[in-house]
Amino acid sequence: MPFRGGADLRPDDVSAMLDAVPDDPWFSWSYIQNNADALGAAFTEHVELTALAMLFAAVLAIPLGVCAYRARWLTAPILALSGVLYTVPSLALFALLAPFLGLTATTVLVGLVMYALLIIVRGTLTGLRQVPEEVRDAADGMGYGSFAMLMRIEIPLAMPSILTGLRIAAVSTVALVTVGAVLGRGGLGGLILSGFRNNLYKPQIVTATVLCVALALACDLLLSWLGRLITPWTRKAAR
Repeated sequence: MPFRGGADLRPDDVSAMLDAVPDDPWFSWSYIQNNADALGAAFTEHVELTALAMLFAAVLAIPLGVCAYRARWLTAPILALSGVLYTVPSLALFALLAPFLGLTATTVLVGLVMYALLIIVRGTLTGLRQVPEEVRDAADGMGYGSFAMLMRIEIPLAMPSILTGLRIAAVSTVALVTVGAVLGRGGLGGLILSGFRNNLYKPQIVTATVLCVALALACDLLLSWLGRLITPWTRKAAR
């Protein structure tokens, strides 16, 4: 069936469009030098959106994971709600939020937090469930109350799993920030989108993509280092 766009799009038209794309190099140092300020601003916005989204998501998701673990009747509703939020398409979510929050960074942040919830909640719940029962029995025999056991025994032992969830959520969030470009708040995603609009300007698209991937790797390495720092017993167990 032919494509309808006011008139049929013929194979010759497609070939003409492809021929019109300039043969730019995939990478250009001159582009980076001439657009350092724009790249720096986009990268800074990307970092800020990622950091804020992860902060808010962790503050919400870790307590939700603890509630799902302690109150078993809340486990299914919490996982179901976070799962439903995770499956909402990002563009549809922005369209639903925009009339209330406007085309602002807040709209993007709300979406990013919603998508990170399920990953962190599951990581927290899994970690708490993996705490050995004999450890809890020993802590109970030593007189630990419910809150003390949670803060001094269960959460520290669940921390590797929690940090794994945070690492996965961070990498996912770095990628999802780019979708915010449709609202003008997408960090490096704005450069990628404008590169497509600018007659498929490859140096701009590739440079922004490489910076995005580098940021995701940096977030993962930072959280990995943080995990090794706050859970030294895992290093000793690995030796």
